Amino acid sequence: MPRWKLSRRQTLPAPATAVGPPAPPGPNGFWLTDPGFRDRLHSATLILLDLIEDALDDGFALTEALDGARDHAEHMLGVPSSYGVLVEAEAAALIVQAAGLEAGSPFGLAVAQGLASVGRLPVDQQRHCVRAASSRYAITAPSFSPHSR
Repeated sequence: MPRWKLSRRQTLPAPATAVGPPAPPGPNGFWLTDPGFRDRLHSATLILLDLIEDALDDGFALTEALDGARDHAEHMLGVPSSYGVLVEAEAAALIVQAAGLEAGSPFGLAVAQGLASVGRLPVDQQRHCVRAASSRYAITAPSFSPHSR
């Protein structure tokens, strides 16, 4: 039986590339010094808090609702996926603070412990913490500076 080989002229077709919306732009320089990008991170955090509230209504646990936002940051939150973890951390710290617990750094152990405590609350109380976090953040933490406009 003959063995079939692809000649150099008979190559396999190139895999199709996924077509979708372009990735959102990153910061202009260092992200902390880019007011427009900080605005986008702020907006992304508010969007994530709304998504978490909806996920709680759909029966997801708090940590399940929070986890993985970075995987959808580009399309759902409008920031590059590499910055999605910042949005997750900020949202987690805000929820812990809204529950009246000490949060400290968004990347610290206190946030993890606080989320575990909030996650043990009844769903309606968890939802209240998420709503309170969203309200406080929308009112008290605008990320823009007067020079960004």
